[in-house]
Amino acid sequence: MSSVVRYRTRVDAAGELVRRLQPFLARRPEITVERLAIIASGFFTVFCNVAFFRAVAATGTLSGWSGAMTGVALAVMIAALNVVLLCLLLNRWSAKPVLTVLLLVTAVATHFMGQYTVYLDPDMLRNILHTDGKESGELISFGVLPPLLWLGVVPSLMVWRVKLRARPPMRAVAVRIAWVAVASVVAVGAALSSFQNISALMRNHHEVRHLITPGNYLVSLGRVVLDDQADRNRPRMPVGTNAHVVGRAPGTKPRLLVLVVGETVRAQNWGLNGYARQTTPQLHDIDPVNFPHVTSCGSATEVSVPCMFSPYGRAHYDEERIKHSESLLHVLEHAGIRTLWRDNQTGCKGVCEGLAYQSFEHAQDPQSCDAEGCLDEVMLDGLAEEVAQRPGDMVVVLHQLGNHGPSYYKRYPARLRRFVPACGTAELGRCSREEIVNAYDNAVMYTDEFLARTIRSLAARTDRDTALIYVSDHGESLGENGLYLHGVPYAIAPDTQTRVPMVMWLSSGFAADRGVDLDCMKRESSAPASHDNLFHSVLGLMQVSTPEYDPTLDLFGRCVPHA
Repeated sequence: MSSVVRYRTRVDAAGELVRRLQPFLARRPEITVERLAIIASGFFTVFCNVAFFRAVAATGTLSGWSGAMTGVALAVMIAALNVVLLCLLLNRWSAKPVLTVLLLVTAVATHFMGQYTVYLDPDMLRNILHTDGKESGELISFGVLPPLLWLGVVPSLMVWRVKLRARPPMRAVAVRIAWVAVASVVAVGAALSSFQNISALMRNHHEVRHLITPGNYLVSLGRVVLDDQADRNRPRMPVGTNAHVVGRAPGTKPRLLVLVVGETVRAQNWGLNGYARQTTPQLHDIDPVNFPHVTSCGSATEVSVPCMFSPYGRAHYDEERIKHSESLLHVLEHAGIRTLWRDNQTGCKGVCEGLAYQSFEHAQDPQSCDAEGCLDEVMLDGLAEEVAQRPGDMVVVLHQLGNHGPSYYKRYPARLRRFVPACGTAELGRCSREEIVNAYDNAVMYTDEFLARTIRSLAARTDRDTALIYVSDHGESLGENGLYLHGVPYAIAPDTQTRVPMVMWLSSGFAADRGVDLDCMKRESSAPASHDNLFHSVLGLMQVSTPEYDPTLDLFGRCVPHA
């Protein structure tokens, strides 16, 4: 048979197949909105809640016959609650576009929950919404395409093929109310059928509810939107309005304190803490005061940064109070100490509201920046000139991009690619744990270089007494127990996300003028510390008197005479 004949035969066969499929392709099944909601609920429950059931299984709740029945009850309860949710969201005109959005977003959420064990609680949603385009772009990689296609695009196309049956308005309302009632009864019945196990699960592991999709991100998004609306016109409560500097002898040099807020550096990989690798060689040579046992206030920037700059801290944590109160920087300003926030991140999270602020997110420095962002050293450019414009005591905050993941390989220059092979992609699942740690440690070494460079520039100044305090905002999971990145609810966050490095350096002039015994500081530094100490330690170091100052939380207090 010639090739032409074979080709024509295949074309004819393909044409015949298309003709036979035409009736099927042309057929558009007609269903009610309620039935569509049931089908979509079943789809979400079975295909998009794998992370939830995996987390529940890890607690031991699903072990044995009783556990199997609990698993069935949970599946029925989640499906029924999804029916209630969708029946409230969908009508004949909104069903297709709304379901399409839900399917696409849920597909992406399912990918990230499975890939990184992300809990979509309000704090995580707030982090996502406040992340800039460059950072979020790093998370969108080819790895998200398969789940987006099979869990989002294909089901959406099927949704658009069906015809939705119309009902008279009053009958439609009555039927919808009936379905919501029935689904609610089913959800309650499923919960009661295994009440002891389910109640124990939600009591002891309540964070798993943030893995139930799509309810997790919808409820969290609603809370974030409502909170933001309430916060929009709410003034900040003043803090330390009567603050003033005390105990300074006339004629002493003005002071310059640089406070470096790190990003995503964990204590376990900090060379000065005894890590197997020397990831802080330059700081090792400088020999600052190192605090090896420091706990963060949160496991994400949105929580930790406002908390560490507040007088309340983790010990008296109150999110609303912290968000709506002035910060350490405002107290310093009240005392006559000028402040400046320089940012290579996504903002100061309200800490510097109304104060001097400079963003380097879109800086154009060819030495430090490219199209994807800037290395942290860009914040040192022009800093001396900014300080010169502000006579008197001054506190400068440098907010790093640091080790922000998952693109650790972008957080350091090529010259610091010491640990190899290093993961060179944001899709951490494509790299071995060794490669991930190598890239992460290279980025830690860049923070070491950045801090050492800053300290050297401060030490060279003769016009001011200088000091530097560095502390990271939170840590990072690098694959331990299947966890990656950060942002796990604080109650269950591992030490890798809540233990952070902290170092302090004082010039000899600053230490002498303030009376700080650095040898004493090094002896005392092995004691546990936390973000709660920052507010009071800075006030103590800068000799600011205010009722909010707590000397028991001042890390310099034990090593300053008559503190």
